[in-house]
Amino acid sequence: MRIGVITFPGSLDDHDARRAVRLGGAEAVSLWHGEHDLKGVDAIVLPGGFSYGDYLRCGAIAARSPIMSEVIDAASAGMPVLGICNGFQILVESHLLPGGLVRNDHGDFICRDQRLRVESTSTAWTNGFTEGQEITVPLKNGEGGFIADAETIARLEGEGLVVFRYLDVNPNGSMNDIAGIANERGNVVGLMPHPEHATEPGFGPDTALAMRSGTDGLTFFTSVVSAFAAQLG
Repeated sequence: MRIGVITFPGSLDDHDARRAVRLGGAEAVSLWHGEHDLKGVDAIVLPGGFSYGDYLRCGAIAARSPIMSEVIDAASAGMPVLGICNGFQILVESHLLPGGLVRNDHGDFICRDQRLRVESTSTAWTNGFTEGQEITVPLKNGEGGFIADAETIARLEGEGLVVFRYLDVNPNGSMNDIAGIANERGNVVGLMPHPEHATEPGFGPDTALAMRSGTDGLTFFTSVVSAFAAQLG
């Protein structure tokens, strides 16, 4: 399986995402925001960091990059797409996912290991988890508060499209403690926490077993590989 990782001007977790892809068992393919070529990949990751034009609204300009027209078409055809942090913001601005991300309610940038509850395992990126499973992955954002109108929130909750929910503390004021959502088809997932930073022992969050031993984020990438294999039969 070949998974493309798009680099936008300001992306700073694209290298981490490519390494996570490789650790998950797939080939990582570098993609550039200014091109229209997806290079025949089977899935796409929009990594975290920053994108040009964030001063206007996070992801608003990046969502109009040339490659995003190809991403939108591919996602509409069923290709798995994962947006992490800034990538989530870009997915929302591209209307591949509903709602919006706004400044953290406390006004500060936050960086912490964040506990999450897995609310849905019916997506291409979460099928390897169990529903209700509690995981820990790093979180780092300044504009991570998820918002939506009441009708959209009710639809997300009612249709099981909330994929992850914050536990212990709501770090940014997200409505209903929402940390990540999916589209109706389950191939597009966006979340603010960073699973690519919890894929390798020695570099992840602390656990009860040892410091920096957490690898809960690896399941995102093994899940999409498993989904692809199942599709091939």
